[in-house]
Amino acid sequence: MADPAGFHGIDIGGTKIELASYDAGLREVHRERIATPADDITAFTGAVCALVRRADAALGVAAPVGIGLPGVTDGISGRQLSSNVPALNGREVRAMLQDALARPVATGNDCQCFALSEADGGAADGLPTMFGAILGTGAGAGYCVAGRLQRGRNGIAGEWGHWPLPATLAVRYGLEAIPCPCGRTACLERYVSGPGMQRLHRHFGGDGAEPFAIAARANAGDPTAQRTLEVHLDLLAHGLACVVLGLDPHAIVLGGGLSNLPHLYRDLPEALRRHLFAGAHPPPILPPRFGDAGGVRGAALLIRQQLKDFATP
Repeated sequence: MADPAGFHGIDIGGTKIELASYDAGLREVHRERIATPADDITAFTGAVCALVRRADAALGVAAPVGIGLPGVTDGISGRQLSSNVPALNGREVRAMLQDALARPVATGNDCQCFALSEADGGAADGLPTMFGAILGTGAGAGYCVAGRLQRGRNGIAGEWGHWPLPATLAVRYGLEAIPCPCGRTACLERYVSGPGMQRLHRHFGGDGAEPFAIAARANAGDPTAQRTLEVHLDLLAHGLACVVLGLDPHAIVLGGGLSNLPHLYRDLPEALRRHLFAGAHPPPILPPRFGDAGGVRGAALLIRQQLKDFATP
C-alpha cells in the first residue's frame, strides 16, 4: 500500500486525552486536548471519534491512528487491564476503536510510545539500541532496536518496574515488601518511582515530601533528604544495571517527572557502574528530547511502524 499522507497520535490518560497530527514527514500540524470521559465507554468512544474527525479536517486526510493506552493489554485476548480509565477495563480497545474509526489503529502503552519517540528522531536517534525508562507515578520502559519498538511475546518487553527488589538491598536499607497494584509485592517501581521516593523519605524519618522538595532539601544539607536520594539512586542504579546485563542498550533515556532531576544524569552512571562487573561500562544516561510531547508522537510512530510491518511488497 502507498505510504499514508499523515498520522494521528493519541495519548489517553486518566484525566485527559491528547491528540497530535503529523504529516508524512512527521511535522506536527495539529494538536488538541480534551477531558477523558473515564467512566462511560459510549462517551469515551464518541469523544475519540470526534477528536479524530477534527484532526482529519486539520490534516486534510483520514489518517491512520496510533494510541497510547493506560494500563496493560492482555497479549492473548487483547483486553485492557489495570487501566486508570475504568471504562476501558476488560475491553478489546484496539478492535473497538478500529471499528469505530474505520481505519488502521495501533495501540501500545505510554512507556512504549515514549521510547519509540526517543529512538526515532529523539535523544537516541541513530543508535543501534536504546532503553527508554519512565520514572513517574510508576516505572516502566520500552526497548527499541534500530529505531523500532520491540514488544516481545506478551507485548510487555521493558517492564523493568515489575522486577523484584533484591533481598540484599531490602535488608541493607531495612525496606518492607510493599504490595504492588500488579498483584505482586516488592516490585521495583514501588521504590524508584516518584511515590517510591516519597515512601523512602518517610522510611528514613521524613515527611514524604514530593521529589523536587526532597532534592532541594538535600542540596541545602538536610541529612534525611540526602539519605533518601542516596538510597533511591542505589536502588535505581541496581535496576538499570540489570537492564544493561540483560539488554546492553547503547543509551538509556529517562522520562517521566523524575527525569527532570539533574543529579540523576550526574550520578547515575557511576552508581550503575558499582552494580556491574569489571569491564562492563554503563551506557550514556540521556534526558528526553521531546519530553511530555513524546507520548503522542510515539503513538503516531507506532502506527507508522505497524503499517510498514504489514505492507505488501
